[in-house]
Amino acid sequence: MKKILIIQNINEKGLNLLDQHPDYVFEVIEDINDPSLKDKIVDCDGVSLRTGKLTGEIINLGKKLKIISRHGVGYDNIDLQTCKKNNITIAITATANAVAVAEHVMFMLLSISKRKNMYDDIVKTGNFNDRNKLPKTQEIWGKNILIAGFGRIGQCLIKRCLGFEMNVFVYDPFISSEKIESLGGKKVEDLKEAVKTMDAISLHMPLNNETKNMINLDLLKTMKKNCIIINAARGGMINENDLDQALNESLIFGAGLDVFETEPPNKDNPLLKNDKVFLSPHTAAFTEECMIRMAKETTQNIIDFYDENLEKTKIVKL
Repeated sequence: MKKILIIQNINEKGLNLLDQHPDYVFEVIEDINDPSLKDKIVDCDGVSLRTGKLTGEIINLGKKLKIISRHGVGYDNIDLQTCKKNNITIAITATANAVAVAEHVMFMLLSISKRKNMYDDIVKTGNFNDRNKLPKTQEIWGKNILIAGFGRIGQCLIKRCLGFEMNVFVYDPFISSEKIESLGGKKVEDLKEAVKTMDAISLHMPLNNETKNMINLDLLKTMKKNCIIINAARGGMINENDLDQALNESLIFGAGLDVFETEPPNKDNPLLKNDKVFLSPHTAAFTEECMIRMAKETTQNIIDFYDENLEKTKIVKL
């Protein structure tokens, strides 16, 4: 009998997969800060993890723990060194959220370009006749967009950008020019040079020492004044104070953030009061369809890991 701990609840269709296997029992902990977590992880064989941070201290308590299955694609909320030391597999739902996030990027890009909040507000507040006083919107047709990071989400996004007849450029040192060109994009080798000619930039890279604060004031100053920056990947890649300054000084047109360096963002974060930034609470993947896919893939990864009749290559692991 395998015991699975579900840290932060997931869609019931994912839990149903475990229910259908008599060799599994599971328990749900709604909050990773629940003091009972330390006791409950001791005899667990597997863990499902959403956004909570799983520290090395907690992982070390799981003496039987062999797999941590992330309900998502990022893994910066897991102590990787401890997992490596304890020979614990980390699985991700690599195929589940690409469409939802790519659509969210387009939603943000269009909302910012068309000044969605401002135009919506003027009608609802009874100021319809003031429409000629509003700043103009801008089109995305024929504009240059840079996709920084070309994994599954980036490859879903390029299809949608091409559908709007945008010129798509891709920065990803690990993807060949042939692959990018086969999907309709053009590879760029130098990120700092590439941003100078872009009308939009969408980040889809992991957060690490190289990408931390990669979008800073020095780089923002080199961008076009009509440029829109969107981050639906990981907070921390954009220096938020620098971004606020750039927006206030009209160095760029606007920004869309689904992720933040600190989540939830601190109340004194200046971007919360900046009307040139479009914000969402780390919910790019929160479509009904995506939550079902992620839940099912999260638990299926655990089942596949322990099923000796299945090839372990079916698990998307790190």
